[in-house]
Amino acid sequence: MNRRRTYKVMSDINVTNLVDVVLVLLIVFMISAPLLQSGIDVELPQTSYVDQEISEGIVVTVKSVQDTAAIYLGTSQGKEVFVNPRDFSQELEELLQSTGRGTPVYLRADRRIEWQLMVDIISSIKEQGVADLGIVTAPYEEELRRQAQ
Repeated sequence: MNRRRTYKVMSDINVTNLVDVVLVLLIVFMISAPLLQSGIDVELPQTSYVDQEISEGIVVTVKSVQDTAAIYLGTSQGKEVFVNPRDFSQELEELLQSTGRGTPVYLRADRRIEWQLMVDIISSIKEQGVADLGIVTAPYEEELRRQAQ
């Protein structure tokens, strides 16, 4: 007797490969998420006054790059873009027109920046009619240790 073999259709889903791919994607996102933080890394000057929060506003970042300074301009919720120092006033004026003249401006500057450049930047900001200018600083290391205890 010749019997015909009957093949059963396997209707189960093999989820092992799906779980492998999902876990790999999860690991990739967990590793890359901290790298996606926006903003320019600067070494802020330190102070004992620590009640500082950047709310909605314009952020001017001045970073020390070797012997020169790089100026970045953006909003507190957006990406900061490099601005040529000669075009800073014009770029700031355009940003103030789009966000409103009453928008506060926060100045984040590397502590190694020359004071003359800082005075020039503050002067340019004030010439645009900005009344609310904040200077962002970092707390002293001792202050951080004291608060942690």
